Amino acid sequence: MAVFKIGDQVEVLDEDISGKISGIEGARVTIITTDGFPMEYSMKELVKISDDIRVTGYEVEKIKKEKELPKKRFGRLAKQKERNLPKMEVDLHINQLVRSAKGLTNFDMLNLQLETAKRQLDFAIKKRIQKVVFIHGVGEGILKEELHYLFNRYDNLKFYDADYQKYGLGATEVYIFQNS
Repeated sequence: MAVFKIGDQVEVLDEDISGKISGIEGARVTIITTDGFPMEYSMKELVKISDDIRVTGYEVEKIKKEKELPKKRFGRLAKQKERNLPKMEVDLHINQLVRSAKGLTNFDMLNLQLETAKRQLDFAIKKRIQKVVFIHGVGEGILKEELHYLFNRYDNLKFYDADYQKYGLGATEVYIFQNS
């Protein structure tokens, strides 16, 4: 802590006030500001200045602004959740594929769903889409097993259960490894 004596020139740390010490009582200092007003401060709030070195609050702010570099602005970054969202969803529920399932056997429906899945997967590979979610529903699990059999025939992908919070147990996410 600086040692102050009556007559020292001081500045207040957090305010743009300076003056001359006119009285000291313990840790309290009374100064007469440059405007002629007496003000009382704690010794911790004051800085002793001399005639040759004088830093005002304005000059400190000016120096800080000079040192600040403009921040580089990049395009909008996707949030973590958005980055991990699949680019493509394929709903394989039969009512999404045909207007009416009347007259279709279970075998016909399963073949239609698998053909759609294969066509969409080939499209995603061709268009270099990395993530595709196939929504198959829960049911008895036959379509899911057939999809897994289909996906195993491809070398450049891996598959796993899709996000449980969004799809429950009724979807499989496929990650396609892209070759350069």
